[in-house]
Amino acid sequence: MAESVPSVLESDARGEIAEIYADIRKVLGTSVVNLIWRNLATMPGALQWTWSTVRPLYLGDAPLHAEAVRRTIALPDWPDFSTDTLLAAGVDETERVLIRDVLDSYQHTNALALVVLSALLAHYEPRPVETVRAAETAPKPSGTRIPELPPMDALDPEVAALVEELITFGEDTKPQLIASMYRHLAYWPAYLALVRTMLAPLQQDGRLNALTLSTRALGHAHGAVLASQLKPAAPPATLKGALASCRLFVEHPIARMSGLCALIRRATPK
Repeated sequence: MAESVPSVLESDARGEIAEIYADIRKVLGTSVVNLIWRNLATMPGALQWTWSTVRPLYLGDAPLHAEAVRRTIALPDWPDFSTDTLLAAGVDETERVLIRDVLDSYQHTNALALVVLSALLAHYEPRPVETVRAAETAPKPSGTRIPELPPMDALDPEVAALVEELITFGEDTKPQLIASMYRHLAYWPAYLALVRTMLAPLQQDGRLNALTLSTRALGHAHGAVLASQLKPAAPPATLKGALASCRLFVEHPIARMSGLCALIRRATPK
């Protein structure tokens, strides 16, 4: 499956785009630039305008709202992986630390993107939402570097097929985007297979779709609170496309993976 949205890879970024990517990594405390930003970079002026509009939220109250999302996601009750199970699958303590680093990175950035981009959408597309409150404190990003994102065509066919199956879990429309987290976890195929085995029954009985819906609603509610703090400059001619991209990501991969990452992370021992 090929991703249906274009993007400017970090390795291909030049000039202002490269500078914004560097600022995104600095502000978010991460070593990678997520696909939403790379997609916006393909639209003239969209990345510059969107990032300048939401950047103050990242430096302001967004971390507290993101932490509130992380704490209140309604995760289904399900058994965790035991250390013996992981060892039997060839995942030792060193690899477990690396996997946790990947999961921690995505849990941090996904929740932030969920509330921040929901705030942008709420500013232009307001809707009724439930009342929510921010957390009182939020953790700082670890700054830990995670492995480079492997391209799909570099994965063994059976691992690529596993990734493509996993992206359908918790999705209530036809998947259009390959979740980067699963590609990162493809460095550990046996672990990824265990994740699939854990998630399959939850997908079958509808609990993963329910998880996506509830996480999406949380994002909308916290975004509505943050929306009042936005002070957008005059939008670019690509505003419609930029909002459509934000909507696609918020409604689907970001909401979906915010919940799924939290579930997988909880199941994986330190």
